[in-house]
Amino acid sequence: MALFFAFILAGFLGYIYGHRIRPNQKLQRTLKELQEKCRAVLEDEKKGVYKTIVTDHQKSSELVVEVKELAVTQGGQVKVQYLSAFYKNPEFRTRKGPELLQEVHGLLGEYLPKNEIEWFEVNGRHQNIKEFVTELESIQNPHPANR
Repeated sequence: MALFFAFILAGFLGYIYGHRIRPNQKLQRTLKELQEKCRAVLEDEKKGVYKTIVTDHQKSSELVVEVKELAVTQGGQVKVQYLSAFYKNPEFRTRKGPELLQEVHGLLGEYLPKNEIEWFEVNGRHQNIKEFVTELESIQNPHPANR
């Protein structure tokens, strides 16, 4: 008789695990992955292009740098990360890749004026993604802790 009840109990617990607990764990993993992907898309929102003229030994060329915003100061300066750069006049300087980015960092520094950076256009898609991430967070944590 005890074996029969153990078999029934094991079947009931297996049913609960298979139909209630395991799908919920998959859903939580899927929600976390979706949030990470949405955040990655939103990171593209903070990119722009900075242009300046560089003169050396009576030669000059326009330097075009793609930057990513890291932080904004109260004085209107933007701390940036340099993503790519090139000179419009290729004979001006021959450095490429990481060497050119190091040179640009040395020339321009870590901060650039915010109003001189041409930011990539962000359409309503980013706003929709922000709202979606907020909704996901509220679904994932329906009862935030009161502190």
